[in-house]
Amino acid sequence: MSSLEKTLTVTWEDPVALANAGASRSGIEFLRALAAGEIPAPPMARLLGFKIEEVSDGRAVFSVEPGEQHYNPIGVVHGGLAATILDSAMGCAIHTRLPKGRAYSTLEIKVNYVKALKRETGRVWAHASVLHFGGKVATAEGRIVDDSGQLYAHGTTTCILFGA
Repeated sequence: MSSLEKTLTVTWEDPVALANAGASRSGIEFLRALAAGEIPAPPMARLLGFKIEEVSDGRAVFSVEPGEQHYNPIGVVHGGLAATILDSAMGCAIHTRLPKGRAYSTLEIKVNYVKALKRETGRVWAHASVLHFGGKVATAEGRIVDDSGQLYAHGTTTCILFGA
């Protein structure tokens, strides 16, 4: 290991147990339990370092603090971090509307990057809300902003709804 090399250790719990914990609850009950730490965070959230800050009917807020481990080869945070936290927040906004026994999956996501994230940016927030919730399809929009309200990225998603 060179003197410039750094390490990151990530631990997580069984994702199948997490999915099973969600199956017995409505979407908003499941997400509130996740946000409260009653259910362990999914491995992807642990890997990237983001978390659910709040959920309400048709709305979800996530946060992440960009760090060096998120950088790409050109010296800024990889756009995949913004895309992933937007996908998660927008999907969870939709998830809040799901009754017990229903599920969703992302069909399409569109992300617009308007300002580069850097380590110096500090914590950012992904605010997402449902635009449409139908019988088979739901859509949502999201924005990534810092504490001052500066916009870094925004996006939309279309999700398929399935189950009971």
